[in-house]
Amino acid sequence: METKEMLDQIASTFEEFKKANDERWESLKKSGRADVLLEEKVDKMSLALNDMNGKLSQVELRQTRPGQSSITDADQIKAEHKRAFYDWVRHGNDAGLRDLEQKALNITTGGDGGYLVPEVTDPNVAALYLKLSPMRQIANVINVSTSDYRVIVNTRGTGSGWVGEADARTETGTPTLAEVQAVMGEVYANAFATQSLLDDAFFNAEQFMTNDINEHFAKAEGAAFVTGDGTKKPKGFMNYTLSSSVDGSRTFGQLQYVATGTNGAFKTVSASVSPLDDLITLLYSLKPQHRANAVFVANALTIAAIRKFKANDGTYEWVESNVAGTPPTLLGYPVVEMPDMPDIGSGAAVLAVGDFRSGYTIVDRVGIRTLRDPFTNKPYVGFYATKRVGGMVVNSDAIKVLKLSAS
Repeated sequence: METKEMLDQIASTFEEFKKANDERWESLKKSGRADVLLEEKVDKMSLALNDMNGKLSQVELRQTRPGQSSITDADQIKAEHKRAFYDWVRHGNDAGLRDLEQKALNITTGGDGGYLVPEVTDPNVAALYLKLSPMRQIANVINVSTSDYRVIVNTRGTGSGWVGEADARTETGTPTLAEVQAVMGEVYANAFATQSLLDDAFFNAEQFMTNDINEHFAKAEGAAFVTGDGTKKPKGFMNYTLSSSVDGSRTFGQLQYVATGTNGAFKTVSASVSPLDDLITLLYSLKPQHRANAVFVANALTIAAIRKFKANDGTYEWVESNVAGTPPTLLGYPVVEMPDMPDIGSGAAVLAVGDFRSGYTIVDRVGIRTLRDPFTNKPYVGFYATKRVGGMVVNSDAIKVLKLSAS
């Protein structure tokens, strides 16, 4: 259909929509409630207008971006999903979602019921996740369609050697393999709104869903990636066994810690000693390949303490950033504030440094599933949202921890 024909159809449909909506308003004024059939008619016409405008936008996009048909088709599917989803949120009308389902799109959640929330493209939501779940900034993040995610890692490497052209090749060492399985969990949130609020044309249902639910999820998973115990939730890197043994001598899966030598405190300042000594020792306990991509993580109170540290010559190793979006540095390496890291205290492991992209993997399964419930808690409409996510240490040599302990 040509652009002019689509515009004519939109104009004609809109006129019909206005007439039906005028009748609906008259019914509201006379009896205080709208006619059910008129409500359904207006809702269907509104959805049809959304659909037509979306198709028009895609036609115009194709005309301005020739040769981009595959990208445009994907964008159109996302736009259709978004329009249909928020029509369902507002009115409980899932006709558009069922139409998409008939196109073999995986937007339902099988036996669990409900629908997948459309892919989030709002940069504010992405920024919220990075703020409340900062591990996502530095860890490896993958998407899977199954909860049974496993990887095989080589824990000691395969032996090798040097030989001459005619020398016999002796057998090299056998690699030691280990299986690492993501510890998955399901985080949930309940959001409520009245139906009259959802009917309000000025109410931003999209913002209501994304901001409220995503904020709950980001806070929950942010804590789990750091301290989660692995029971119905991801296993946080700080919940793995800590050992003072160096790389190559401790059990695979254990993280090495470096002790400050003082219980509950960093080293005491003297003419020859600086608390920075602890941080330098910790940093250089990393292998060079991991140190190259190292990031320090600690909570705000620990960062406040470390910011004050000076070297013996009076210089600061903490450097504040003067570029937006760039973190401060410590000993030349970025520092990311991690709210869920432990506070300074007796025996506390308060600081970690490492190549988290190599050391820790976050596993996201599918997306956010949502069930709409207008019955249980009238006059509120409830939205029960769930998300499956996992996390695991995949390379225990890549992360080191500083412990405020005597040994």
